[in-house]
Amino acid sequence: MYVCSCFGITEKQVKEHADAGACTPRQIASACKAGTDCGGCVRAIQAVLGRGTCPRRELLDRKRTPATAADTTAEAASGTGPGIAPPGIAPGVGIPLPDAA
Repeated sequence: MYVCSCFGITEKQVKEHADAGACTPRQIASACKAGTDCGGCVRAIQAVLGRGTCPRRELLDRKRTPATAADTTAEAASGTGPGIAPPGIAPGVGIPLPDAA
């Protein structure tokens, strides 16, 4: 069955890309362009991908997990927590701020 009629991408092809490591519709789009034209197939791609195990997705989920109180306290004590940056550096980003004119 075709998932993306704009580029002729089938459900089988989406599954093959998923087996090769593509875990999100954006990664599928990078692999085969499905979902990059009209966007009508993005939900179908999401349905094919489901919520199966994916190492990349598991890594993202771990990054999104909020810090515990102990982690926050340790970061604050060491001065390395989010939002604590040396003068002239944007908090949490590590990018130098533009010089004030």
